[in-house]
Amino acid sequence: MTSAYILTLSCPDRTGIVHAVSGFLLERGGNIEEAAQYNDHGTGLFFMRVRFNCDTHTHAQLCTEMTALGQSFGMQWKLHDAAQPMKTVILVSKDGHCLNDLLFRWKSGLLAIDVRAIVSNHREFYQLAASYNVPFHHIPVTAATKPQAEAKQLEIIEAEGSELVVLARYMQVLSNDMCTQLAGRAINIHHSFLPSFKGAKPYYQAHDRGVKLIGATAHYVTADLDEGPIIEQDVARADHTDTVEDLTARGRDTESQVLARAVKWHAERRVLMNGHKTVVFK
Repeated sequence: MTSAYILTLSCPDRTGIVHAVSGFLLERGGNIEEAAQYNDHGTGLFFMRVRFNCDTHTHAQLCTEMTALGQSFGMQWKLHDAAQPMKTVILVSKDGHCLNDLLFRWKSGLLAIDVRAIVSNHREFYQLAASYNVPFHHIPVTAATKPQAEAKQLEIIEAEGSELVVLARYMQVLSNDMCTQLAGRAINIHHSFLPSFKGAKPYYQAHDRGVKLIGATAHYVTADLDEGPIIEQDVARADHTDTVEDLTARGRDTESQVLARAVKWHAERRVLMNGHKTVVFK
């Protein structure tokens, strides 16, 4: 039976990496379907993503045999089963446009994820979760109960085996400890084209300043608020005739699209970390 795999790797750049990887796969009957690479001349690092089919070796066998090659090039690498959707937990507060968009795309087969749970500090979307047959967990958060609330959230995330946590307009700042535990697997959608207007009402600030562009930024969550590695951004035009409501509606559409693209690329193993930046093989 033929299985599909995705190999991602990064290592110090040198000659022969592509030859070695393709040769390794050829020797094991691997048929490359898609390959992308990037040489960062600023850092001297090499990045690569390869999707391939193989019917002679199991995932475990390939991982065992890949170890020596990885060591010889100083690689950081991962081998993924392409047929397995990424287990995902979504966090949300009172704005549901991104949540609704992600659930629809998931059920439509447009995202390679498996939504295992929805966690919220409000009750607004329990019926939406039920309509998609997804468990809904209401965990209120106050300044006094935040450590206990985050402990419950992490318990759910780990119990579901979640590889991805999506903050779909979850309007609570995560603690440094939680950010550390979710490093590299938590994506946030910021309701501005970073760096820009921060705070709870960015479109009011934007309208007051008469901006001509509004936007959204999807980035990985870090302890530095809204400073994590950026995965995707987009903008929408605005002019003097737009009301706050116009900007808000247009901004919500942009947020939903930007977050969906970031989730899609992450789930397809197209995003590789490059220090405080990302390499995205679209």
